[in-house]
Amino acid sequence: MKPLRILGRGFSNAVKSVFRNLNLSIASISCIVITLLIVAFAIILSSNVNNFTTDIENDLTIVTFVNKDATDEDIEALKENIEALPNIEKYEYRSKDDIKNSMQNENDTFNKIMSEWEEGENPLQACFVITVKNVEDIGETATTIENLENIDIVKYGEGMVEELLSIFDVVKKVMIVAVIALIFVTAFLISNTIKITIYSRKNEIDIMRLVGTSNAVIKLPFIFEGLILGIIGSIIPILCTIYGYVFFYDKMGGVMFTDIITLIQPYNFVFKVSILLLIIGAVVGMFGSYKAVRKYLKI
Repeated sequence: MKPLRILGRGFSNAVKSVFRNLNLSIASISCIVITLLIVAFAIILSSNVNNFTTDIENDLTIVTFVNKDATDEDIEALKENIEALPNIEKYEYRSKDDIKNSMQNENDTFNKIMSEWEEGENPLQACFVITVKNVEDIGETATTIENLENIDIVKYGEGMVEELLSIFDVVKKVMIVAVIALIFVTAFLISNTIKITIYSRKNEIDIMRLVGTSNAVIKLPFIFEGLILGIIGSIIPILCTIYGYVFFYDKMGGVMFTDIITLIQPYNFVFKVSILLLIIGAVVGMFGSYKAVRKYLKI
C-alpha cells in the first residue's frame, strides 16, 4: 500500500505543480506541440513515401519475349525453368493471340489494323510478365532469365530501376533520421524547461531533503509532471493529424499530383499515428524530466 500512496502523492503533487507553475507549463506544452506537429508531419510524409515506393517496387516487372520459333514444348520448358528460379514471385504467360486481343480492345486503330490479319500472320511475340520477390536482385534475375534457351529479349528498365531504388532508399533513411532527430529535440526542450522549473523550486526541494525525504519521492513528481505535460502537449498534434490528414486525403482524392502516387487511406493510419504521438509525448516528457532531475539536482 505504501508504494501506491507514494505514487498517488507524487501524481497529485505533479498536477499541482503544473498549475502552480502555469507559465513554465505552457512553455513546455508549447514546445511539445510544435515539435510533435513536425514529428507528425514527418511520420505522415515518410509513411506515404514508403507506401509509394512499396507500390512502385511491387509494380516492377521483368518482360521476357520468347523467340518466334519456340514451340509449345519449348514454352512449357520455359515455364518450368522460370518457376524454378529462387527470386520469382509469380509470372503470367501471354501468347501472341492474347496480346493481339488485348491491343484490339484497348485501341480502335489497332483493332482495325489487326482484324485484317490472316491466321498465321500475327507478327507479335509471346512473352512472360514476371514479378520478383526482391526487387534489389531484379537485375541478377533478369540476367539469369536472359540466358535461358528460347529467350529473345529481356526488359525491366535496367539502369533506371537501380537508380530509382537507390533514391527511394535514401529518402526512407532521411525521413527516419529526421523523425528520430525531432524526438531528441523534443526531449531536449522538455528537459531544459523542466530544469527551469526545478531551479525555481530549489528551496522546496532543499526542505524536502532536510526532513529526510528519499530521492525517489523527490524525483517522482517531476517525472509525473513530464508525463502530464507530454500527454497534454500531444493532444493538439493528434487532433491536427486526424482531422488534417482526413481533410487533405479527401481534398486530393486519395492521390498526390498523379494517380501513380496514392496516399495511405486515413482511417486506420491516422489512429496509429495518433497513438504513436501520444506515446512519444508521454515517454519523451518523462525522459526529459528524469534527465533534468538527474543531471541538475544530482540526486
